[in-house]
Amino acid sequence: MNQFVVVANRLPVDAGPGGLVSALQPIARSSGGAWVGWTGNPGERPEPFEHEGVHIQPVELSGEDVDHYYEGQSNSTIWPLFHDAVEPPVHRRAWRVAYEAVNRRFAEATASVAAEGATVWVHDYQLLLVPAMLRRDRPDLRIGFFLHIPFPPVELFMQLPRRTDFVRGLLGADLVGFQQPLAAQNFLRLTTQLLGLHPEGERVAYEGRTVTARAFPISIDVAEIEKLAADPEVQRDAARLRKDLGGDRRLLLLGVDRLDYTKGIDQRIEAYGELLADGTISNDEAVLVQVATPSRMRVAQYQQLRERVEREVGRINGEFGDVGRAPLHYLFQSRTRAELVALYLAADIMLVTPLRDGMNLVAKEYVAARRDEGGALVLSEFTGAASELDDAFLVNPYDVDDLKRGIGAAIATGPEELTARMRRMRERVRAHDVDRWARDFLDVLG
Repeated sequence: MNQFVVVANRLPVDAGPGGLVSALQPIARSSGGAWVGWTGNPGERPEPFEHEGVHIQPVELSGEDVDHYYEGQSNSTIWPLFHDAVEPPVHRRAWRVAYEAVNRRFAEATASVAAEGATVWVHDYQLLLVPAMLRRDRPDLRIGFFLHIPFPPVELFMQLPRRTDFVRGLLGADLVGFQQPLAAQNFLRLTTQLLGLHPEGERVAYEGRTVTARAFPISIDVAEIEKLAADPEVQRDAARLRKDLGGDRRLLLLGVDRLDYTKGIDQRIEAYGELLADGTISNDEAVLVQVATPSRMRVAQYQQLRERVEREVGRINGEFGDVGRAPLHYLFQSRTRAELVALYLAADIMLVTPLRDGMNLVAKEYVAARRDEGGALVLSEFTGAASELDDAFLVNPYDVDDLKRGIGAAIATGPEELTARMRRMRERVRAHDVDRWARDFLDVLG
């Protein structure tokens, strides 16, 4: 049995380790811990096994579970609703039933591997019901929950069918963590509106326990990014990219996003096209590289987004390009972490302009990679990162004119001020890395 258990939709054994795995795997390893999650392959549930000193407890999902629980309720209902309904959420009863059943499966798997009095840390919007289910099965556990995406205002949350079940689900935890203070306040307001509870400060009494709701802004593995940025091979790749794209004669602007309608890619490309059209910049002076990582391509809204973006890229390149020189390079593909860091080092201006984002770690990765204290960050004010990285050029991504203003300001600002801004942002990111985030959460959970 295990004294520390991480519960997340995915196991830490596929592809490359993300920040969450980097932060939590050492804690799980040192405390004789376990990780409960799905392999990513429908219908497959290997027997429990050890991975890098952590007990791995796989949860099986059928093809129908993936369709209903994951692509349905999680990504077509909860995801858009929690991102300010940028796309209309879809509500289906069958999806809710599957979501509850899969959350129950996760709770049972967790109860089976947690030692008496263990600490359990549940993660993200796919598992909102797990804390209460686990509390019913194992009242001896210390349970934390962290939401990696935004938590919506009360008015939006109230649209969610079975909304009270989700609030009760989170109240099963002792500590509910959010990216931003306003998100924690939204949640506490809902406990009053839906359950008649009476929060005091960041705490609320519920079923004989005290539940705390607090912001813990997540961060990145700064040391890993800085190590890659110092790698001579990565630096050579960055120099080659700059040379291939026009060297010192052209400013390199960069966007790196999952292809998701919350990321503001349409608006960003529209703004860049208008800057070319009105002569603020020319194809000889600047180039935009947009990396769009494939995501959820079985969901209709994502297929439609891809078509819209690719049509606009083609229009801009056709109108403003020249033989052998395109103003916009669009890459619909995944890149390795090393390849991304090379792009960060090459980019004069990083465009991070989501319509809504719980945090946005790309912004922090760009800052961490810039050991040279060069570059400029144009950042949406609707990201969690905006409250920490206020030396970025903050923009309203819904306002194409404001996007153009922000990009223009980043282009026009002198090198001394850009260096001072980047230095301050780097100090913030280095002081608040992912390890500190995990420690802060677990210290409060106790």
